[in-house]
Amino acid sequence: MRGGNRSVPLTNRQRDVLTFICGYRESHGVSPTLKEISAHFGFASPAGAQKHVLALEEKGVLTRNKGRHRGLIPRPRAVHDPSRSSTVPLLGLVAAGQPIESLPDVVEIPIPEDMTGPGEHFALRVRGDSMIDDGILDGDIVVVQARPEAHEGEVVVALIDGEVTLKRFYRASGDLVRLQPANAAMQPLMVPSSDVAIQGVVVGLLRRYP
Repeated sequence: MRGGNRSVPLTNRQRDVLTFICGYRESHGVSPTLKEISAHFGFASPAGAQKHVLALEEKGVLTRNKGRHRGLIPRPRAVHDPSRSSTVPLLGLVAAGQPIESLPDVVEIPIPEDMTGPGEHFALRVRGDSMIDDGILDGDIVVVQARPEAHEGEVVVALIDGEVTLKRFYRASGDLVRLQPANAAMQPLMVPSSDVAIQGVVVGLLRRYP
């Protein structure tokens, strides 16, 4: 692999690609191809996936066996390195399905230092399966950068009528917001923008393997 600089934070899209690779390996026992990564994220060609894979290699969180068709290998430090960690509050539950109320109890959990950037961050445990196609599974912990606005396509923690949900954020026609699940069996939520309060944007994912 390339030299790499693991202290450089990942972009949201790079984290999404890395999370997808990790989830695919867990589900299928092999890594996805560049073509499969491109298809999942809707890139115009495998060159889009190649760009993100090269960036992940440069940042030291992914290596590649160039002699193999499915040779992408996440490096262990991409998941957790105790020697370079910080803590964020775990605030409770967030639904990746129908909205559910977050829990009031707060504990501090360690996360990799390079998973956070500027500003405040917090963590929520996922319940439900509406984000499984993005590699976010029931029981995972998402790390969230607290901010009140989101860009198109970002995975957000949104507050609707006092309840919290996890979805991809898009602006729709008129004054509507589309909160899109990553599960083909589920329908998006179409909500007036005045009824949606963005609590933050997902920047990382933690998972405990058996």
